[in-house]
Amino acid sequence: MTSQLADKIIAYRRELHQNPELSNHEFATTARLTRWLEEAGIRLLPLALKTGVVAEIGSGKGPIIALRGDIDALPIDEIADVPFSSQNSGVMHACGHDFHTSVMLGAAHLLKAREAELPGTVRIFFQPAEETFNGARHLIDAGALDNVAAVFGLHNAPELPTGTFATRAGPFYANVDRFQILITGKGAHAAKPEQGVDTIVTASQIVGALQTLPSRSFSSLESLVVSVTRIEGGNTWNVLPQTVELEGTVRTHSDAVRRQVPDKIRQVIDGVAAALGAQAELRWQPGPPAVINDAHWAAFSKTVAAEAGYRVEEAELQMGGEDFALYLHHVPGVFVSIGSASEFGLHHPRFNPDERALFPAAQYFTLLAERTLQQLTTAPEKALSNA
Repeated sequence: MTSQLADKIIAYRRELHQNPELSNHEFATTARLTRWLEEAGIRLLPLALKTGVVAEIGSGKGPIIALRGDIDALPIDEIADVPFSSQNSGVMHACGHDFHTSVMLGAAHLLKAREAELPGTVRIFFQPAEETFNGARHLIDAGALDNVAAVFGLHNAPELPTGTFATRAGPFYANVDRFQILITGKGAHAAKPEQGVDTIVTASQIVGALQTLPSRSFSSLESLVVSVTRIEGGNTWNVLPQTVELEGTVRTHSDAVRRQVPDKIRQVIDGVAAALGAQAELRWQPGPPAVINDAHWAAFSKTVAAEAGYRVEEAELQMGGEDFALYLHHVPGVFVSIGSASEFGLHHPRFNPDERALFPAAQYFTLLAERTLQQLTTAPEKALSNA
C-alpha cells in the first residue's frame, strides 16, 4: 500500500496542479476532491459550502480534532518547466496549496485504513479561499470547527530542505492588514506647478514618511513592516494629476502594535498633506490576525515530527499571513512548516516543490492525529493545562 499510495498522492498533486482555480471559484477542485474521497469510502460532512470539502474519519465517539489543507491557487502565469504545468491560463498553484491538499488526501487514506482503531474522530478541512483570507471564516460559519478540540495545519517551506520540519510556540505568521491612501490636490500644467497642489510630491513624501513608523514610532524590538506596494496617479507627462492613490500592507505579530498603526498612519498622512496643501484619506481593511501557536501543541507536534523521522528545527518568525489564524482564535492548535526544497520561492512563476516530501508529510499528519487523539483520550489534562 505504501508505494501505491505514495504514487497516488503525487498523481493527485499533479492533477490539481494542472487544473488550478482561484479563491472562491474552486468548483472543479471541489468536485475532484469529493469524487476522490467518496471513492476511498470517506464520509463528507453535509455543510453549506460554496466550495471546499470537509471529510470525517472515525467512530464519531470521543474527541474530535481537525487537519487543514487549502485548495485555491493564484493569478500567476506559470513558467515552471514541468510536464504537468497549469492548463488554466493566468492561474497557478504558486503557493503549494496543491501540495497541502495532496498531503491531506494521503492522510485521509492512511487514517481511513486505521479508522477502527482511532480513539476519536479526525476532520480534514479542504479549505477554499486562503489567498483572499476568507476561506477559514466560511468553514467556521458553516460549523466545520464545532466540537473540535485541536486543529493542525501546514505550509510547505521552499527554503527548507526536504525532510525538515519547523514550528514554534506563540506568534508565528503575522497579521495581514491592507491600506489605501487617496491623496487629493489641485491639478495643474506641469510647467506651472505653483498654480496647483502637487499630489505626486505629496505621495512621494508620504511614502518616505511611512517608512519611519517601524523605527521611530514603535520599539525596534517589535516586528513591524509597512510596505507601499502600488502608486497610481496621472495619465500624461505634462499635467500634475488631481489625485494619487497609494496601496500597501502592514504586518506585525503584536495585537497592541496592530491597534496603533492606523492612527499613526493617519497622523503621518494628515501632517504631510496639510504641509503641502493637499488632503489625504486612509481606507483601512483589516485582514486575518497573527498565527499564535499553542505552546503545548507546538512542543507536541515537534515530538511527533522527530518520531516520524523529520529533522526538527525551531521556526523563524514569518511576516507572511495565514487565515489559519482564525481557527486558532477558537480552538488551540499549531501551524507547521514542511520543507519542500524549491529553488524558487512561494508566489514565483517557477515555484516547484519537491514531490518526495508529500508522502512523509501525509504519514506525519496521520501519526500526529493518532497521537493527539490518544492524548486527548487518556491524558486530556496535559493539553488543557498548557492551552
